[in-house]
Amino acid sequence: MTDSKDAIAEKIRDGRTSLGIEFGSTRIKAVLIDDERNVIETGDYGWQSHMVDGLWTYDVDKIWRGLQSVYADVADRVEADYGLKLTRIGQIGFSAMMHGYLAFDKDGKLLVPFRTWQNTNTSEAHDRLSQLFQYNIPERWSIAHLYQAVLDGEPHVSSVCYFTTLAGYVHWKLTGRKVLGVGDASGMFPIDPETKTYERAFIEQFDALPEVAAQPWKLEDLLPEPLVAGAPAGVLTAEGAALLDPSGALQPGVVLAPPEGDAGTGMVATNAVRRRTGNVSAGTSIFATVVLEHKLSALRPEVDLVTTPAGDLAGMSHANNFTSDLNAWISLFREFAQINCCSIDGADLYGELFRCAISDNADPDAGGMLAYPFRTGEFLAGLAEGRPLFVREPEARFNLANFMRAQLFGAFSPVTIGMNVMTQDEGVQIDSLVGHGGIFATPVVAQRILAAAFNTPIRVMTTASEGGAWGMAVLADYLQHAGMPLADYLDDIVFADAQSETEEPDPVDVDGFRRFFARFVEALPVERDAVDHMPIGAR
Repeated sequence: MTDSKDAIAEKIRDGRTSLGIEFGSTRIKAVLIDDERNVIETGDYGWQSHMVDGLWTYDVDKIWRGLQSVYADVADRVEADYGLKLTRIGQIGFSAMMHGYLAFDKDGKLLVPFRTWQNTNTSEAHDRLSQLFQYNIPERWSIAHLYQAVLDGEPHVSSVCYFTTLAGYVHWKLTGRKVLGVGDASGMFPIDPETKTYERAFIEQFDALPEVAAQPWKLEDLLPEPLVAGAPAGVLTAEGAALLDPSGALQPGVVLAPPEGDAGTGMVATNAVRRRTGNVSAGTSIFATVVLEHKLSALRPEVDLVTTPAGDLAGMSHANNFTSDLNAWISLFREFAQINCCSIDGADLYGELFRCAISDNADPDAGGMLAYPFRTGEFLAGLAEGRPLFVREPEARFNLANFMRAQLFGAFSPVTIGMNVMTQDEGVQIDSLVGHGGIFATPVVAQRILAAAFNTPIRVMTTASEGGAWGMAVLADYLQHAGMPLADYLDDIVFADAQSETEEPDPVDVDGFRRFFARFVEALPVERDAVDHMPIGAR
């Protein structure tokens, strides 16, 4: 055993570790780090949403099966690599895809299947609440789900005693505490960035609605308590330890960080919690987030207002759709390769196809091709349901390079709509923008495409591939450093020696994306004139 392994083993024995677990759209991931934020072990579990009675959901039993699986992965690898049972962990934090709706009665019974952020059945609630508050309430937000259930007269509504997000649900079951990180809470109901809690005036307006006033509850009594990063959020109970680790090795009493949303862990993983910094988190969905210097001047339906884990206001352009359709096409190419007895690693296949998109064979505007990545409904595009499409002009230059360029341009187009509203209509200033997510694992390609879409330099950090689970583990570690501001902790401790690669926007790519984007939005059923929103900095 090497000295480094001895040192890590000592940290594991002493509990100088932090565990982050994040429930993503297509996988659950666990990351165990040491007190210097180095990854010790990871765990992974694949899952996928499915539609039940017209609504997207995940099976509750898979929440716990997946949680136990990724924890067991980590524990088994610790034992295999260091000869130790994982009995102690310094801090733990849970994160998950934001928004959605998990509603419980007074006995803690789940009243309806988990409704995910992918659902777009809440358009009436979105419209009414956004107008009432003069503050954008996206269709995905938890309050929109609750209010839509009220409007629809769903029988379960009168029995609701608590509702929360997926991260909040897992945390509650493991600690007994009904709390939520302020960033995740800001995707349930608007947060006041001054008080770091829910907007009191909005709660009063909501409760005063006649159809809400008729209910046997008040909104404030249903919501989890928001906590800023660094605040202790409870301890792992004996029941929680048994639920997380059925083997019985893990001891209770571990301190837990406030459960956060994937937006917040993305901000942390890319060091984008300071004002005028931003990140683009790209996965099954994609969101571009910028920490704001001030509130927006008007209601902007294209922009979600959320907060950082420290409670500072951030503007987000969120698109439900990003890699799902792209992954389907890649799978088609993989199937063709297998038919021809060609075995190719997944990362290599993605790399080869992605590089085609920026090769000399690709036209700047994708040569007359268009790709619409809408597997599910998309508010930014005015679509209530998913309809993925690939189309081309009769005289399009139909080759693989243009096909892949169209796929990547199409994937980044929806999120560009909201980002342009922030920068062009609201004058939001950005000092740095960091790309984050698996699509950036292939060097340069997605980074260059995104730089063209936003016409701004894009950085990718060496830690970007670690993802939100690593970001959540860092937030758990922050419990040991909460005496300093979160932004300083990230700058001075976590990322002090971080390396990154920056891709500057190429004028040819920017012009090509502009022309593609104009064609992309031309057929979308939206009232706003999205074509007038040129890419960032293009005016």
